[in-house]
Amino acid sequence: MSDLDVSVVICVYTEDRWEDILAAVSSVRSQSRPALETLLVVDHNPALLERLAKEYKEADEVRVLANAGPRGLSAGRNTGIAASHGEVIAFLDDDAVAEQDWLRRFAEGYADPRVMAVGGRTMPIWASGRRPAWFPEEFDWVVGCTYRGLPAGLVRVRNVLGGNASFRRTAFDAAGGFATGIGRDGDKRPLGCEETELCIRLTRARPDAILLIDDRAVIHHRVPEAREHFGYFRTRAYAEGLSKALVARSVGADKGLESERRYATRVLPAGVARGLRDAALARPGGAGRAGAIVAGVLTAAGGYVVGSVRARRGGAAFTVAAIEGAADDRGESS
Repeated sequence: MSDLDVSVVICVYTEDRWEDILAAVSSVRSQSRPALETLLVVDHNPALLERLAKEYKEADEVRVLANAGPRGLSAGRNTGIAASHGEVIAFLDDDAVAEQDWLRRFAEGYADPRVMAVGGRTMPIWASGRRPAWFPEEFDWVVGCTYRGLPAGLVRVRNVLGGNASFRRTAFDAAGGFATGIGRDGDKRPLGCEETELCIRLTRARPDAILLIDDRAVIHHRVPEAREHFGYFRTRAYAEGLSKALVARSVGADKGLESERRYATRVLPAGVARGLRDAALARPGGAGRAGAIVAGVLTAAGGYVVGSVRARRGGAAFTVAAIEGAADDRGESS
């Protein structure tokens, strides 16, 4: 196992997730392989910043700090990277909890010095208690979770998924930080793909870099009731298309859509076939899942077309931030 120190960054933005934030931090503090530190980065919410600082004022290993960049998840992550001291930086969503061996599995992946990133498996916790019958597993990325079609085990991948991922610090030295102008911004349109863009940029800067997913590094991610409805499904699929267009514009369609082509030509048709078979056998939700897959593809494709037009006209862009390096004497405190 690698003996590298691991810092954990959790980006937060709303007091509505107070209990979830506490649960996320608690899951990190309960790891079988302890984190060097946990950094809570608060996205332009002074009330939440103050409340969390009071909550963890006695916890030396938990540090609370404000997002030092523009509003949004990417700048929050960059703030956490710059303030952290670990040789590996892991990211956990603020509405997720990590299993006890999460960091141990990540650390094991860095035994090979060429490994620059290790991701894990994200399982949904449905607010209703069960997966909606119409919701296809092939589209679990819509709710920030591992989806059907990703390879199982410890495998090499093009990109890790940001809510359950880790990077070697030198990855940011080579490629810069997460791009701002893409990705999440609080409760606004649910864009994504910032980790995809970073990973492609990283492998261009370091052609020898290896990126892995270890599906034993498991977290459980809450899916609120509002995200169990088709309206959110459609909105998120459209936003993914917009984001993919930005990424493809930046890194080229060959790399930007490399994994998506396999997903669209092999995984999704198989999902439609399963749904239709289940419908023919009178199993619940079969027709709905098949229809949702088709609708999701068409909606994402529409977002991609719109995003491509905007990008060509210069109406959509993002900025890559340099990471200054680990904090030494910057005076951040919990």
